[in-house]
Amino acid sequence: MLDDDLLELLKAVRTGTLSAPQALDRLKAGPFRQSDLGFARPDHHRRFRHGLNEVVYGESKTTEHILGIVAELSAPGAPVLITRLQPEKLAALKERFPSGRANPVARTFVANPPTAREAGPREAHVAIVAAGTSDLPVAEEACEVCFAMETPFVRITDVGVSGLHRLLGSVDKLQAATALVVIAGMEGALPSIVAGLVGRPVFAVPTSVGYGASFGGVTALLAMLNSCAPGVTVSNIDNGFSAAFAACQVVRAVRDARPSPK
Repeated sequence: MLDDDLLELLKAVRTGTLSAPQALDRLKAGPFRQSDLGFARPDHHRRFRHGLNEVVYGESKTTEHILGIVAELSAPGAPVLITRLQPEKLAALKERFPSGRANPVARTFVANPPTAREAGPREAHVAIVAAGTSDLPVAEEACEVCFAMETPFVRITDVGVSGLHRLLGSVDKLQAATALVVIAGMEGALPSIVAGLVGRPVFAVPTSVGYGASFGGVTALLAMLNSCAPGVTVSNIDNGFSAAFAACQVVRAVRDARPSPK
């Protein structure tokens, strides 16, 4: 959608030939503008549709490609999240965007970082629940997604099933969350237990943590897929990004559905 198209749309709303909700639907249907970098075609409309700019997966891209894409997406000043970064790519982003937010544990970087938000009393938010310290890289990736999407979240860590008392000591925090991202490796039992304790959407993430029979996270993946607890949705192995994104969308929907204060 080019500038002339936007002007025509605004004129139609002003003259009453198009309602504001109809204009909003039309805007959501197509990009404001298109750009072609030769090696990538950044989606400038993603934030409008999904609440977050197009996320850049950094693991298999060159440093030059990452810098070029991020420069294009971040130009309007909105947050841009880059995931799965090797140390040299993270260092290059920190040099190019010195005001950005780097998280070496999560292997992420956020250009144009927003102000961090804490969950207020009775405010819709996400709980990031990690079974063990070895699961923290995936948990931190999920946290950075919430941060980039300006969604309040809380961390609940080291509450795996081998020390069930630690999980039970956090039940109040679990039940207060609007949606939960539950991360576990080994036998992958934690999401089933959490889903049995709370009546909220649980987005489970199997991790590749474990000994040989864990098969790089496949055991945890299958255990979560076979959960008998209702309400468990499972992401791919080590994919904290997708689970957190889905949880943030739940919070976004709840927030949008609430009536505005008068």
